[in-house]
Amino acid sequence: MSLPPSDMPPLCFKVLANLPELVRTTFSKARASGDVNFYPTKVAVFDVNSVPFQLRFAPSLANKPKNPPHSSSSEQSLPKKAPFDPFDNPPAPLLITTPSALDSHFLVLNKFAIVPEHFILATRAFAPQTHLLDAADLRAAYACIDAYHRAKNNNVHKKKDDNGEIIREDTGGELFVFFNSGPASGASQPHRHLQLLPVQRMRDGLPDDGGHGWDVLANALLDKSTRERLPFQTFAERIDPALGADGLRTVYLALYRLACGAVLGTAAERTSQQEEGEARISYNLAMTRDSMVIVPRATEGGDVFAPPASGDGDNNAEREKVGQLAFNGTLLAGTALVKSQVEWDALRQDPGQLAAVLGRIGVPWETAPGGTQGRGKI
Repeated sequence: MSLPPSDMPPLCFKVLANLPELVRTTFSKARASGDVNFYPTKVAVFDVNSVPFQLRFAPSLANKPKNPPHSSSSEQSLPKKAPFDPFDNPPAPLLITTPSALDSHFLVLNKFAIVPEHFILATRAFAPQTHLLDAADLRAAYACIDAYHRAKNNNVHKKKDDNGEIIREDTGGELFVFFNSGPASGASQPHRHLQLLPVQRMRDGLPDDGGHGWDVLANALLDKSTRERLPFQTFAERIDPALGADGLRTVYLALYRLACGAVLGTAAERTSQQEEGEARISYNLAMTRDSMVIVPRATEGGDVFAPPASGDGDNNAEREKVGQLAFNGTLLAGTALVKSQVEWDALRQDPGQLAAVLGRIGVPWETAPGGTQGRGKI
């Protein structure tokens, strides 16, 4: 079932009907012209208490442009420039849809892509990333998810293999959508945006036989036993196209309140009627066609240490810190990213460090304030 026309967001119907191919084409052109920076990765799959997690390493991320250094005291006395907003008049080659006065949202490529065809749903007018999502945000995101799902079998992309033979390739598939909100969530831009990743491209580099076991974590979190195997609390609910915008927001607010209760530890927070304004906690949201999940966040990540030398045991105090592992909303896809060879080597040689960091980034089961357990769905 697709979203009913009366509930569709003000994104062009033609764009939604052809979204996977439009994203693919825009990404290919922007990459060829140098308007998108794509960072190829190596990948390994780790087992975290029987939950598969991807770990990716992008060697060329070391060359990514860095933020400008802090201003000197003399520069600070000058009039301050407004912070750069990448979603205010973005470069034309990155645009998937062109913003107009009739649109509440538009689609644009992520300029710095780890996953090919990574794109973004941003509000046309500025809205704070730290505030609660509204119904229009959620319905626009779900419309994109639905467009990819419908295109999976309806459209076929033809291309030639290395031998010149024509092969068929689905242009659609599934989308993983995530949202970062708050200082501990991995959020980096103040202008409201949700990020969208084609699931098929998230599988790039994994064996085709599926023996790695990885799949999008958000869907598995609908199962209570999977949620309880993770070292942090999550809150999940099944969704479907029939919910519509208001139904999606009802689920979102209920999950958000459960997350607030887990962090702040009072029944009042879990039953709060907050529907607008700034979120009370840091959190990540994930959406697929079938699931909506929220994870409350305590920290963005944790330290990575050199593997223990013989006889050193597991005491981190005696081990050299070699980097930091940070998570954003792709945590709920079951993925992590490192940016240096030394971090990559340390985690592969001592995989338990991944689980240790995961145990620090959210609300652990055994220390949840106020006795909340959050083990059930709403």
